[in-house]
Amino acid sequence: MPTNVSSHAEKNNLVGVEFLLELPKTLSKSNKKWQVAFIKIYCSRTLLNCAKHAIGKPGLFPRSLSYTAIDLDHPQDHHRDFKIDQETLNDLVKNKNQEKLQSLGGPNGLVSALKTNTRLGINEEADEIQRRRSTFGSNTYTRPPSKSLIHFVIEAFKDLTILILLGCATLSLGFGIKEHGLKEGWYDGGSIFVAVFLVVAVSAVSNFRQNRQFDKLSKVSSNIKIDVVRNGRRQEISIFDIVVGDIICLNIGDQVPADGVLVEGHSLHVDESSMTGESDHVEVNLNGNTFLFSGTKVADGFGKMVVTSVGMNTAWGQMMSHISRDTNEQTPLQTRLDKLTSSIGKVGLLVAFLVLLVLLIRYFTGSTKDESGKREYNGKKTKSDEIVNAVVEMVAAAVTIIVVAIPEGLPLAVTLTLAYSMKRMMKDQAMVRKLSACETMGSATTICTDKTGTLTLNQMKVTDSWFGLESVKASPSSTLSRKVVELFHQGVAMNTTGSVFKAKGSSSEYEFSGSPTEKAILSWAVGELKMDMEEVIREHEVVHVEGFNSEKKRSGVLIKKRREITVHWKGAAEKILAMCSTYYDGSGVVREIQEDDKIQFENIIQSMAAKSLRCIAFAYSDGETKKLKEEKLSLLGIVGIKDPCRPGVKKAVEDCQFAGVNIKMITGDNIFTARAIAVECGILTPEDETNEDAVLEGEAFRSYTQQQRLEKVERIKVMARSSPFDKLLMVKCLKELGHVVAVTGDGTNDAPALKEADIGLSMGIQGTEVAKESSDIVILDDNFASVATVLKWGRCVYNNIQKFIQFQLTVNVAALVINFVAAVSAGEVPLTAVQLLWVNLIMDTLGALALATEKPTNDLMKNKPVGRTAPLITNVMWRNLLAQAFYQISVLLVLQFRGRSIFGVTERVKNTLIFNTFVLCQVFNEFNARSLEKKNVFRGLHKNRLFVGIIVVTVVLQVVMVEFLKRFADTERLNWGQWGVCLAIAAASWPIGWLVKSVPVPEKHFFSYLKWKKRS
Repeated sequence: MPTNVSSHAEKNNLVGVEFLLELPKTLSKSNKKWQVAFIKIYCSRTLLNCAKHAIGKPGLFPRSLSYTAIDLDHPQDHHRDFKIDQETLNDLVKNKNQEKLQSLGGPNGLVSALKTNTRLGINEEADEIQRRRSTFGSNTYTRPPSKSLIHFVIEAFKDLTILILLGCATLSLGFGIKEHGLKEGWYDGGSIFVAVFLVVAVSAVSNFRQNRQFDKLSKVSSNIKIDVVRNGRRQEISIFDIVVGDIICLNIGDQVPADGVLVEGHSLHVDESSMTGESDHVEVNLNGNTFLFSGTKVADGFGKMVVTSVGMNTAWGQMMSHISRDTNEQTPLQTRLDKLTSSIGKVGLLVAFLVLLVLLIRYFTGSTKDESGKREYNGKKTKSDEIVNAVVEMVAAAVTIIVVAIPEGLPLAVTLTLAYSMKRMMKDQAMVRKLSACETMGSATTICTDKTGTLTLNQMKVTDSWFGLESVKASPSSTLSRKVVELFHQGVAMNTTGSVFKAKGSSSEYEFSGSPTEKAILSWAVGELKMDMEEVIREHEVVHVEGFNSEKKRSGVLIKKRREITVHWKGAAEKILAMCSTYYDGSGVVREIQEDDKIQFENIIQSMAAKSLRCIAFAYSDGETKKLKEEKLSLLGIVGIKDPCRPGVKKAVEDCQFAGVNIKMITGDNIFTARAIAVECGILTPEDETNEDAVLEGEAFRSYTQQQRLEKVERIKVMARSSPFDKLLMVKCLKELGHVVAVTGDGTNDAPALKEADIGLSMGIQGTEVAKESSDIVILDDNFASVATVLKWGRCVYNNIQKFIQFQLTVNVAALVINFVAAVSAGEVPLTAVQLLWVNLIMDTLGALALATEKPTNDLMKNKPVGRTAPLITNVMWRNLLAQAFYQISVLLVLQFRGRSIFGVTERVKNTLIFNTFVLCQVFNEFNARSLEKKNVFRGLHKNRLFVGIIVVTVVLQVVMVEFLKRFADTERLNWGQWGVCLAIAAASWPIGWLVKSVPVPEKHFFSYLKWKKRS
């Protein structure tokens, strides 16, 4: 039996054996024999069950029929399966220990030690993955615990007004119990306590749910997809599923998913700024620095790495485990609302102070009377307890006015509508990374979009091919010369970042991986040119690679077969044509490119581009040096790749244009392909034919002066052959002219433009991790229709918040005026602290929930964009809220001063009527707030069940407050007639709202006239 078991395990085993062998001395001889037999059977079965496999060791024991050697493995010790342990792997990469790597036999030796294969990867069977996971850990890190509900409750209690109210409630409770006893005296103070706790509970639960929502989105956004090789097949898996020994394929823009060592690659440069803070890119190659760190980004080149450490064993994992996602991000709209809240709060504070002053003066001058008609204050005859109790009630009333006046619901409404919108936008294929983008998108005036994958399906297929000056439609492998086909095989197989996989078995189909363009070319080469990629790669050695560059629009490779060196280039047809002096015809004859031939080739490219085809050319040359030759090449052929427009993209473009948003297409394709696609998508209209600046190339835009760019940029509809710098330049020009700009991007080089734009929209499928991190919103399906949906949602967010502001300010104005007038004239406040807190709960929380969750309608796309400087409270909103507030103030003041005589009721019933009417007015006005301008406020009501539910809940709770919680709410029961009067007064809000919306308002904002008068 092998002896490589830990000493601790050996000791335990010896103890166990001794225990079994320690036979009782009292047993008879026959019983002892039975006991020994039992032990033998038990031990042999246990050993065989523990055994992984039986092994033979020649020479160790003499062979016999009964001989079996058993290899026992400790259940927790899987490191014996590998020739290297986790500690060594951690030290290897973290300390960039090149000596240790060389002692293992370099990258290849490390791959062997981890029992993997550079070309085939690891075995993808579940048992093998689990074995590696249990040995080296999983690629996850422990996150800081989410904030609990208790945390948000404590945060809510930190609000100053809440603390003052709690103080007032405590004093009121103490004096009430002292004066009236525990049975009767707890009502006033207890009521305030209950109301405060209710407000705190609702606020805390709302914030807690929002925090949970952000946590879920955080998990989704961090679930990056990575290309790995397993069982020889390149496939896409989640970053969390990566294990030690995996072979990872890295391309420009990818995030390195774990610590590892480069095993294959060319021109690989990595941005390690996230780890080291250094902005300079670090070169990673097989001859020098071979180490790659988790969390860094691939800036250039491509390669393969073997994973050595995952999760908490990496520096990135340890760092991320201490970083919690900040959900307290302040959006621009929230900042504006904070200023509005502060202004309203100051007005409320002033009114509350004046009310308190008036109440104190009236009390201490003996102007106030109790329920029996006696003066409340009689100088020295009044007990000190009664004075303090009266003052506490006045302070509580004043503080409650502040509570009602300060619209805490505004930030809550923004939070609710953003959280709700983010959740719904996920279903509409848009993941919000930055909250501010939700609302800013509603103000967008221009969208600069990519073509490939956004306007088109990104399902590319070679539909046209030219060899020399001849078009070959069917089976080119049989009609072309063997030399041309062989050169094409080299140019396609060796100059690509894609791969071809075919499972064993003649019936299985090929699987192609890589970018859509690469997959289309590989599919065509395998299907039409009968290319065997594995054989071509086996026969050739890569000497040097120049990866695809968005500036040069091409990629090249220098390859070697025995002693023969060859250069192959692939890229934009007109760029490759400019590098060629000769061309191969279909029969394999090399011909000089004359001027007529060049014009003919240019016409071929233009004709293919006019059919919306992407033109890719292949060129070749015999290599002499280690540098890639860039001139006097031989043109092998040109292929046209069709990428059809997405269904529905034309409708989405038209919707955006109808909404007043300009759509500009920025693409790397040539000007003819770009124009054809733009016409097909509806970006270019017949009217644009007279506009010389509608379509131009990036180089032309770059060559303009800044003044010329500013003059022309608004007229540009399509920019072809553009570089990421051109896109950035356009964004800067548009912003300088006051536009709110949204930009789509998928490449690493798009990052500057995505950051510069007001809203950066990256692509979820084709987008690199660098692009996603630079963006505000990720379009999960890469579809322009989803961009249009995001625009609609952005407008919905802005519109919902405006609705809530209108609703809340109506309540604030009405409550402040009624309480102030009543306090000054009658010396009492008709709405008590508990009643005002209830109103506060209705409008702040339930109102925010009802109005913030309205779904977007198509009507939103009929309005022009609000732009950067539009006021938050528009003339339309002022018209609506002032009309409703004036009506409510008028009715409630009539009830305050004439209610008793009109209805012949007591003071308490009159105050209950005022309270009930005031609350019901807000309920009916909530319907009016559903639409700022439309007269029909009931349209689509059946679709918003939450709104209907909140209205029903509010009415039911109001009935409970009035009819069943008399002592708590300081109310009296109302009869059917009185309820009918309250409902009739409140229902009048609807016809008033309908009439008011017929009154036209000027487009120029009201406050702008005041500013103009000041200047004059």
